[in-house]
Amino acid sequence: MKPYEPVPVARLLPLSIQHVFAMFGATVLVPMLTGLDTSTALFTSGLGTLVFQLITGGQVPAYLGSSFAFIAPIIAASEQYGVAGALAGCFVAGLVYVVIGLVISRGGIGFIDRFFPPVVVGPVIMTIGLGLAGTAKDMSAVHLPTAMFTLVTVVAISYYGKGMIKIIPILLGIVSGYIFALAVNWRFPELGLFMNAQGEDLFQILRETPWTPALPTYFNSLLHARQDTLLNPANWQIGAILMVAPVAIVTMIEHLGDVLTIGRTTGRDFLASPGLHRTLWGDGIATSVAAFFGGPPNTTYGENVGVLAITGVYNPIVIQVAAVFVLIFSMFPKIGVLISTVPAPVMGGVTVLLFGMIAAVGIRTLVERQVDLSNTRNLIIVSTVLILGISGLEILHLKGMGLGAVAGVLLNLLLPDRTLEQRAKVSE
Repeated sequence: MKPYEPVPVARLLPLSIQHVFAMFGATVLVPMLTGLDTSTALFTSGLGTLVFQLITGGQVPAYLGSSFAFIAPIIAASEQYGVAGALAGCFVAGLVYVVIGLVISRGGIGFIDRFFPPVVVGPVIMTIGLGLAGTAKDMSAVHLPTAMFTLVTVVAISYYGKGMIKIIPILLGIVSGYIFALAVNWRFPELGLFMNAQGEDLFQILRETPWTPALPTYFNSLLHARQDTLLNPANWQIGAILMVAPVAIVTMIEHLGDVLTIGRTTGRDFLASPGLHRTLWGDGIATSVAAFFGGPPNTTYGENVGVLAITGVYNPIVIQVAAVFVLIFSMFPKIGVLISTVPAPVMGGVTVLLFGMIAAVGIRTLVERQVDLSNTRNLIIVSTVLILGISGLEILHLKGMGLGAVAGVLLNLLLPDRTLEQRAKVSE
């Protein structure tokens, strides 16, 4: 495999900043929706990317940001077991990656096709988006005009945008919605669009926050061994772990797709070198590290793959420098507070599209892999996964998408595929 072309310093900085813009909007959206600290999420995103680069030998130009797949399980686990309990589940999810990586390193990638075929993965991905529909509705309902303005802006940029503009519609949509909300708040201050849950003026808090660099909030909690961190054994609840960790089933499939996409973009076979097992280890260990420090799970980002395709610059040094920039930004509390001033309906407008697109990815998986829904077996699996995934039913501590995913895997293993049997008989 030929070495990557070197990148001159004059081009390295702007190219790296471009990757920061590409990941920024989606990465901070996850902690805003789940109640985690945004500065911590940025810190663990940058740190996780560097961990991934180290484990994969700096061969794969992939940036790791906050995973959307874990939003609903984190919210549910936090409500029942507390934030630290949800983070324990995220930590174990990262270990699932490591275990599957070990299996693949010994027996190859056929394991994935056996346990997680498209008929299981497609509906599971759909439940991620559909299960979050209520969150999008609640946030948008705070002020529907602001939410709809933001949504229309994101749609317009995504469809009509060109070049760099087209790959950062989330960021530009949030900025546009923010400006719209400022105008609305100036005319109708009684709406309280820039107030927190305690009724405090967010701009006043922003003014009082110093520019002095500081470690992210959760990092400080670890240093002081507070009880609400993963250093407290009481926060390792089996219920929270079973609620969150199964999401790794879906995100590993997404990871495989991203690695293949990056390979096609760069013209390299990353399944051969450094190997899928090493990319899974990098993603999984980055996720566990992120959870330990209080951030959401990491995942390879498609937004940054788009940047690679547009610029034609594939040297991982660009990604590594971008990660360093993100680490630096996370050290300034004022940036985190500024992000927290984004009104709920602005985020609501963005999530209407984002969560719907997640569900659409699940549909696309079924269509592209030609899953026959006239086949009774396939119909049973898809139907069961969808209803268990979005109904809120809880069985043996499994709930939501995690329950749907486990049910899908079991049904796929227990119900024989008669289509394959018939084809075998015909071939005989």
